[in-house]
Amino acid sequence: MARGQIGRVALVTGAAMGIGQAYAKRLAEDGADVVVVDRQAADATVELVNATGRQALAVRCDVGQPSEIDDLARQTQARFGRCDIVVNNAGIYPVQKFDDITFEDWRRVMSINLDSQFLIIKAFWPGMRERRWGRIVNQASDTFALNLTGFSHYISSKGGIIGLSRALASEFGEYGVTVNAIAPGLTRTPGTAGRDVKPGGPENVDEFAIASSHQSIKRVMVPEDLIGTLSFLASDDAAMITGQTIYVDGGHVRA
Repeated sequence: MARGQIGRVALVTGAAMGIGQAYAKRLAEDGADVVVVDRQAADATVELVNATGRQALAVRCDVGQPSEIDDLARQTQARFGRCDIVVNNAGIYPVQKFDDITFEDWRRVMSINLDSQFLIIKAFWPGMRERRWGRIVNQASDTFALNLTGFSHYISSKGGIIGLSRALASEFGEYGVTVNAIAPGLTRTPGTAGRDVKPGGPENVDEFAIASSHQSIKRVMVPEDLIGTLSFLASDDAAMITGQTIYVDGGHVRA
């Protein structure tokens, strides 16, 4: 059943599988047409969107490349003429100790996780401002609030996303555009399912078991655990919620 997004267009990056696919499907169920963005083919996500009766536009895009984001904006405008909801979900999750991180490694993480969000918002914010309505939801991570090793570039990028979301909320609010972040806990997806070795630790340590043991709700998270929060933040019901980071991690971060 549609939940108030009829006539709106949503864009989700990293939408070929996992969390991004779940986000795209839920927004379509809520009534939005969806631009499905990923570096790889996203046929399965397009089918899920179309099955709800909404339209899908699949765009192959490396969000680490500014020229490809420019092309994404052109294709979105040509097909739908607008974009009302931006979900910056794409990201990479490398495991490296600080001593092993090169500047090239650092810049790759920043370009995909943080720079891409800046560029995509730059591309679609003007239309939201003109229409005086928009929802921007940026994917952060609960690792920003945890004591972890092996992720200094990743955690830094996610901290930047939290800061960007708060800063833009201050600038965009008067135009009816909200900017929030979702900070998931470790979520089992096709992209993370192989992470059964803790960085720097013994082999065959199940990271999912470790994470869930520290949560208040002691089970492994899946993408469906995140879609309700995304759906709400993208809706009219969340019109007065902006600049917030919502931790959806089973209570891992409680302080």
